[in-house]
Formats: sequence, structure tokens, C-alpha cells
Amino acid sequence: MAVVVGTAIEEYALLSDRRSAALVSRDGSVDWLCFPRFDSPSLFAALLDDDAGSWSIRPAGPATATRRYLTATMVLETRFRAADGTLTVTDALATGGDRDPHALGAHAPHLLVRSVACLDGAVDVQVRFRPRPEYGLVVPLLVPVDGGINARGGPASTVLSSPVPLTIDEGAAHGTVRLRAGQTVRFALHWGPLDGQRPRAYGDAELGGELDRTVRAWRAWSELHQNYQGPWRDEVHHSGCVLQALSYQPTGAIVAAPTTSLPETVGGERNWDYRYTWIRDASFTMDALWVAACPDEAAEFFAFMTTATATPRAGARLQIMYGIAGEHDLSERVLPHLSGWRGSRPVRVGNGAWSQQQLDVAGELLATAALFADRLDAADPTLRAFLPNLAETVTQVWREADYGIWEVRGAPQHFLYSKLMCWAALDRAVTLADRLGAGERTGGWRAARDEIRATILRDGWNDRIGAYTQAFGSDALDASALLLPIVGFLPADDPRMRATVEAIAAGLTDERGLLYRYRPELGLDGLSGREGAFLPCTFWLAHVHALAGDVDAARRVFGRAVGYANDVGLLAEEVDPATGALLGNFPQAFSHIGLVNAAWAIAQAESRARSGNGA
Repeated sequence: MAVVVGTAIEEYALLSDRRSAALVSRDGSVDWLCFPRFDSPSLFAALLDDDAGSWSIRPAGPATATRRYLTATMVLETRFRAADGTLTVTDALATGGDRDPHALGAHAPHLLVRSVACLDGAVDVQVRFRPRPEYGLVVPLLVPVDGGINARGGPASTVLSSPVPLTIDEGAAHGTVRLRAGQTVRFALHWGPLDGQRPRAYGDAELGGELDRTVRAWRAWSELHQNYQGPWRDEVHHSGCVLQALSYQPTGAIVAAPTTSLPETVGGERNWDYRYTWIRDASFTMDALWVAACPDEAAEFFAFMTTATATPRAGARLQIMYGIAGEHDLSERVLPHLSGWRGSRPVRVGNGAWSQQQLDVAGELLATAALFADRLDAADPTLRAFLPNLAETVTQVWREADYGIWEVRGAPQHFLYSKLMCWAALDRAVTLADRLGAGERTGGWRAARDEIRATILRDGWNDRIGAYTQAFGSDALDASALLLPIVGFLPADDPRMRATVEAIAAGLTDERGLLYRYRPELGLDGLSGREGAFLPCTFWLAHVHALAGDVDAARRVFGRAVGYANDVGLLAEEVDPATGALLGNFPQAFSHIGLVNAAWAIAQAESRARSGNGA
């Protein structure tokens, strides 16, 4: 059997202009790029198939590589040490203007800049450019133009700015340039639609200016927003930058990840498109940015939600997810021409979960609104009507079965987490009622909230297992039960909660000390195969230990999870229990959210311990 080759997920770094994203491998290859949006068809997709396009710049011979993000930015610097010299490649998706930190990416020109500098000695630099638009379906026509190469094919065109001549051959361009110490050359790729402003070649000075402005823009945002001073400060600040990088500047939407179909197990079918806005993930992202950054993005996010959902009437139901410009229909399809990362098929675009009923989403949204309550006084009237109507809907639907936080593709159930977040929705709605001018509705909200609480305490607990379990009447453990204390339903040191934590730690921990979200081999989710350990759930466990005052345990669990960040501080969704390799779409917002919130909880627990207030 042929060996299926694919670059390890942890070998990639993220570039973002807050509109689109690229993944760059350690050896200098851009293997994923979607212009002009996160969810646009790819221009480079070698991540999913070797023939689906890439753009590499690296030493022509053997070299070792180290890399980092420039301080407080998402600008990547890769340093290659070759036999006869040292080379740096600095990569960025240009953000455009740098004057207003709140407008980071607002004027992004759809430009990927790659600056190559020789630090010492002399290095032969190899350039290979193979664009393949439309997820690899199109082999474009490459035509030399003044200052570079124009690639035409499909609904858009691109111009590669190249300071050196390149040879065009079968839909690819390639060449080698020798750089000596002190020399710098800059390349760039500019995208433009056929029915809009056409792309162009950029000069060296222009590209230097775009790169400098991008560095300044990220640093201005970080200086204004990054205030966290607790443990793992650098990791929290970097996660704040990553979460900002995963937000879509024009609308305030937040993608769960910038990729599609990176699998939950190598060769498996659990391959999904994450380039959309889940209400759950986006709400949790806002909560994390409240810790890792300042809350200025909240207004954008809520404006997006009220526009995207378009549900002003009481009783109307939210979708669980939307497109980044508010699209509702995210119908899923398979791309059969792509072999998938390491043979993991099918490759999917769109996500069929958009049509599922999941009852938890109102809870996450209202919990985020409560966190930013002081900003609701001056909120848009549409938002002030929207939030109470969400609560009203919860009173009507909470008794129904749904597909749960993990979006099972089996039968609906009465999932514990879904009921918990229905409780949270009404609990926060009661808190917000006066601010929203909805005080007269609180009687019904309180009654439903208390009924949900009693139901969870009665039906969510499983005497046989000695824990709160995945669904009412189920014997299956589920790490989402760890949210019971995180959202304030039960104290973390409640005896039943401690028993649940112990059961989850014993029953869902892999040999590396990381948590599975549940046991897929039980066949409860309607899918075949296994999956990796789930990093967000491991951070939840650390978070709960901190809430219970078990700081040493919290630090141990947190340390294990954060140790799976790659060399530039990025986390995927899952970890392969056999190899420790990263799995799933990358980087994953949910994992960075868990990191931020768990670090915050540990900081608070340590502060309480110092002041003698205990847990």
C-alpha cells in the first residue's frame, strides 16, 4: 500500500488579515490560502491534496528552520540555517492601514507579502508558485507582466510580484535567486475579482511599507487591548491575538477555525468545515477576549448576531451557526477530487449541522451579553428587543430533545449540556431584565429557570455511574458536564460535582493525561471510528479544579494541555493519543478560548488563596 504523505498539522503557522487566512509550513510553503474571505474557495490547498496548489520560498539545499511571530503580531518570521548562510522569510497577510487599532484589517488589500533577507553568508533561494483556484479544480493561465506574473482562471485573478525572473511551466512558476549577506528581496501575491479592481504587481518599497504597517497595526491593537497580567501571560496574550485573527473584520463574525476537513482521526470520516460562525464558539470567544483583550469587539459581535439571526419575534429559533457575512444556508457538499489530509476523506465544504436544533445557543449568547452588561445601556434597540425574545423562546423549547453541543448525527436526546444552557439563558435574562426594559417578563423566566434546575438535578444525575452524565437516562460520561460549575449552576466543590469531576477524570482521560469529550466507540454520535483527546475539555478540567480551589491540580492539567501548542503557540482541536500529534481544524478557536479562561480561573484562585478567602 502506498504511503500517504501530508505535512503534520503542528508544522503550520497562521497568517490572517481578519478577512482571510493562510497556513505556512515550517519549510516555507503556503499550503492553504483562501481569498477574499475565510470561507472562499482556496487558491492553495496542498494541505488537503498535493496537487491543489502551494507557494514555497526556501533555501535550495538542506536547511534547518526555526520560527516565531514578531512580538505582539501575527506576522511570521522563519529563519533557515543553510550550509553557507542564514536566511529569514517574513510572511504576513497585509492588514492595510495602521492608524485605528479598532479597525484592524478594515482596509486589508488581499495581499500576501513574503520578505526574504540573507543575514550572513550566501544562500540560493528557491521559489515555486503553483496556484490552483477553486479547491484545486482550476489550473490557471500564467502570463508574465511587468514586475511579476498574472494568474488567470476561475472567477478571480492574482498577480505574483517577483523581483526575479521565474520560469513558467505547466501552470507553475519557479526560479532560484542567490542572496548574499545584507540583501533583501520581497515577493507578494495580490488577489482581485474579475468584476472588480484588478490585482497588480507591487514594488519593493511598497511591499516594505505594507509589511511595516501590518506590524504596527497588530502591535497597536495589542497595546490597546492586552491587559491580562496573570499566570501564562504570554500564552494568554498570544491566544488573544489568535482569536482576533479568526474574526472577520467587516461583520464581527468569528470563525471556529480557518480550515476545512482536517480530521479528528487520520483516515477517518470525522472531517468538517469550520470556517463559519457558531454562536456557541463565537460567544465563548467574546468571553475569552474579555479576559485576554478589551471588550470593544463586543459591539461588532452583537451587531452581527442581531443582523444574521433576523429573529425579532418571540418564539423564533436561532440557527446554531451562520456564514461570516450572515448567510443562513450552509449546505454541505463533498469535494471528491481532493484526497484529503493524509488520505482522510471525504473533504467537505459547508456544514450540515447548520440545520440541527441545538438548544444551548441562547444560553451562550445571553451569558456573553451578561458579561458585557454595562455596554447594553447604549445598545441598538434591535439588540435590546432581541435578547429578551431569546429568553422567551427558551421557555417554550427547553423540554425538547436536540443534537447537543457535539452535533451528533444520531438521534436527538435530552442532553445535559443543552438543558444547562437553557437554565443559563434564563438566569442571565433575569439579571439583564431591567437593563433591557423587560422587567415584566421575569416572572415567567424565573419559573422556567427553576423548573429546569430541578429537572437537571433530578434527571441529569445517574446513581449507577455516580455522576452527571451526557444525557438524561444515559450511562455515558461527557466532559461537557464540567460546565456545570463554570456557568454557575453548581459550586465546583459540591459533592456531586466533585464526584462528576472524578468520574470524568477516571473515565475520559487518555494515557497522556488529556480528556476525550466522550467515548465515540460507544456509537452514540451516529459516526464511525474514534477521535483524539479534546484540548478544550482538558482546559475545562483545569478550570473546574481552579474553581474548587485545587490550584495544584489545575496547574498540572493546564500544563499538560498547553504543552501541545506548537512552536508558534497554536493549538488544534484534538491530540492523537498514540502519537501526540495535533488533529482537527487548525488553529482552533475553542482550544485557545479554553486556554484563556482556564488561565484566568487559575489566576483568580491564586488570588483568593493569597487573600485567605479559599475557594
